[in-house]
Parts: sequence; C-alpha cells; structure tokens
Amino acid sequence: MSEQILINVTPFETRVALLEQGTLQELLLERASQRGKVGNIYLGKVVRVLPGMQSAFIDIGLERAAFIHIADLRENRTARNNGLPQQQIEKILFEGQTIMVQVIKDPINNKGARLSNQISIAGRALVYMPFEKHVGVSQKIETEEDRERLKNQVTALIKPDEKGGYIIRTQAEMATDDEIIRDMEYLGLRWKKLQEAMQTQAAPCLIYQDLDLLERVMRDVVVPDTTSVEIDSRTASQKLLEWSEIYTPTIADKIKHYAGSRPIFDSANIEEEINNALARRVNLKSGGYLVIDQTEALTSIDVNTGGFVGWRNFNDTIFKTNLEASVEIARQLRLRNIGGIIIIDFIDMENEEHQESVLEELQKALAKDRTRTSLNGFSQLGLVEMTRKRTRDSLSALLSETCPTCEGRGSVKTARTIAYNIMREILREAKQFNPKEFRLILSPSVIDLFLDEESNYLAMLDDFIGKPISLEVDNSYTQEMYDIVLL
Repeated sequence: MSEQILINVTPFETRVALLEQGTLQELLLERASQRGKVGNIYLGKVVRVLPGMQSAFIDIGLERAAFIHIADLRENRTARNNGLPQQQIEKILFEGQTIMVQVIKDPINNKGARLSNQISIAGRALVYMPFEKHVGVSQKIETEEDRERLKNQVTALIKPDEKGGYIIRTQAEMATDDEIIRDMEYLGLRWKKLQEAMQTQAAPCLIYQDLDLLERVMRDVVVPDTTSVEIDSRTASQKLLEWSEIYTPTIADKIKHYAGSRPIFDSANIEEEINNALARRVNLKSGGYLVIDQTEALTSIDVNTGGFVGWRNFNDTIFKTNLEASVEIARQLRLRNIGGIIIIDFIDMENEEHQESVLEELQKALAKDRTRTSLNGFSQLGLVEMTRKRTRDSLSALLSETCPTCEGRGSVKTARTIAYNIMREILREAKQFNPKEFRLILSPSVIDLFLDEESNYLAMLDDFIGKPISLEVDNSYTQEMYDIVLL
C-alpha cells in the first residue's frame, strides 16, 4: 500500500502527516518548546532509593525527578538472562550516586520520566547496545528463516574486537552488507561522542539527544512503499536531504520540496482531520459512528449503527458496521496516539463467525501500528479489551487542555442549581453575620433567572433575613461562578 508523508515546518512547530491512499493515518508533532525526551541519555544523580517499591528517583536536570524501577536496571536483566537471583535495588543504587540512564517514557501529566540504564542507540537497520554482547532480532520479523538469516548476516559483519551488541530492526530485512556496515559505523561514532561528553560534564546533564522529528521520520517511518516525503520549507528539506544522503542514502531521493500555493496540510484536508481527532464522535462512511471517551484509567470506544439501515437484515447491518468500525478504530488509535487500556463496545453480534471476522479485521488493521498493541477476544460482557503501549502524551493532551468552566466534567451545573445554592448560602451567612446588605455578583444567565422566574423566591428570602439583596452582573463570569459580598 502506497504511503505519502507531508511535513509542515515552522520555527515553533513541526508536524508530520502519514497518509495511506490519501487518508490520514498518523500525525507526529514536535514543538520547539516541548520536544520529547524518549531516547535521550543523561548523566543523572540518585536522589532517593525506595526499597519498598524497588525503585529510585533520579535527578536528570528536568523539572521533575525521573523514575527507575528494578526491572529496568541492566544488572538485574543480566541476572535474569543467566538464571541468577536478582539483587535488591538498595544493593545496586545509593543516594548521591552518578549513573548513566536513558529515557524510555516521556513525563506524562504529573509523572516524571521513566528511565532505564540499559542503554541503546537506534540506527536505521540496527539498535546498538554498548553493554550487551549478543545479536537479537526484532519481534516484528516473524519467520524463523528470516530471523536466522539476518542474525547470521549481522554477526558476520561485527569486528572481532568490537564491544557491545545489536538488535536487528525490521528495516534491515532488505539491507545490504554495505548498508549494515554503514549503520554500525554511524552508531559507533555516536557512542564515541557520548562517551566524550560523559567525561567532560557533571551530573545532572544531557549527554546524548535523540534525533529531531524530521530525522526520526527518515530513520523510522519511511519505508520502500513510501512514494514521497514532501516538506513545505526549502531550508528544512535541503538540510534533511544532506543528512539523509549520509545516514539514509537509499531513501534520500524521496525527499521533495513542496512549493504549492496552498498550505501543504490544506491540500490533503489534514487540518480538518486534526480537528475531527479531538472530537468524541467519529462518523463512519456507512452512516454509523464511534464515540471515543478518554479517561485517566482507560479509553472506551462505543460503536453505533446510527443511520445505517441499508443491508438485507439487521444482523448484516450490525456486522457491516462493526467491520468498518474495526478499521476506523485502529486508525483513530494511531491518529490520536491513544495508549493504555482500551475497551471497545462493538454492537452485539449473535453469530460467532461474525465476532471472529471482526476481531480478525481489527487485528489486521492494528498490525500497521508501529506502537506495540495487545488484543484480547470478546469478554463475557461482549466487550473487546486491548492495550496499546503509552510512550508519550496523546494528541488530545498535546493540543487541548481541561475546560476551565466544567473542569473536565463535561457538563456544568444549571443556572437554577447555582441560584438555589446561592440562596442557601445567604441563609447560612445571615445566621453568622449581620451585614447591612448582601450583594450578589453573578453571571448573566443566573442574574436573568433571579430577575425573572426566581424573583419571587429572592424577594421571600429578602423578607425572611430582613436584609436587602442587590444584584450585580459580571459578563466575565462563567455560569458556575459567583461572589456573595457582605456590605
């Protein structure tokens, strides 16, 4: 399936759109002020060891201390691989210790970055692991024949005196010996520069920064099926072409400068797709629709037939809608970068063959995802449970924030509810204080209610407490905001 990559570059933000058959499948975004930390290597200082949690906090120079778990320490990984008992974290780390660590998960919400000291540096065909001495193969390369062939190919190219090991990436499947050697040389050079930085700097500090978004796209996203990589900045396209001719020469010819009169994202209707990706409802072509709700604990996706009634019977209508929803759900997970636990409520299907077909369609669509997913079958409640690895903030978290009016509830109290709350509060305060007057500063909608439908109750309250109640409007107040001033 042909792929096209469109890149919009500005001084403050870079956006990358991955399209398949003209349809947006994935959006990558990097802001100059919020560049991701995954892949970066730091010289950190242990600030606290928590034996009870078998974890530690490490200062790497970010706003919040980062977190490392015992499972992410290479000392214990080596012990596990050799069948030896694992050490406790307090036997490995101590407060004030300097340690080289790598970010494996960006800070999310109020959580610090997650770290590992199992250092790795990614190239196009290989991942270099300076503290390992074996050659592994990506799990995405499934056939045993290909895995064995690639392992033998890479092993034969490793120099006898070379330290470290490699993981073979999927991009290596069609790589020549020269391309693999070039990748080894590139990774060796980056490791050498990292070691030099480590010798000259004091913790906490950054000693290796992962590639920027454009370079990562050329390294990780561009595949033989990619028809073109179009960039709307002449400077950025020229810079990326020069970089690609050195590190990814086999795909450098795909880079093109977009010189169209229309904005590059407008030409493919991408801006509208981005706006749609922030909405709860996603319409399907058949007339059905999805409702996607993201919470801290999990994401729920509900499938509905909507106005789709065009098939021979109701069971076929449900089956057709669920099949279409499976493909769209996989696309929305990639586009919105939704991670964690995901619960899918397909429309109930009595036919077991239909259930299996829907799961197969979903699994097939998820196979295109570069982020690891795990799919379970239908539960007893008829729900499909799955997980998608969470490595960075979702698109919604990047582009939006909690509504200051409803504070994330998705609804606000009615004007009448606020009015009644105010009158109860006046009753309480009238018993405790003895002001000359109560002045209410209110939103337009609440003050309209007091002047019209609730005016009798306000007058009764005025008589009951024996104090005048005056009203003042503030157009900047939201419906739930009010002040009671005692004069």
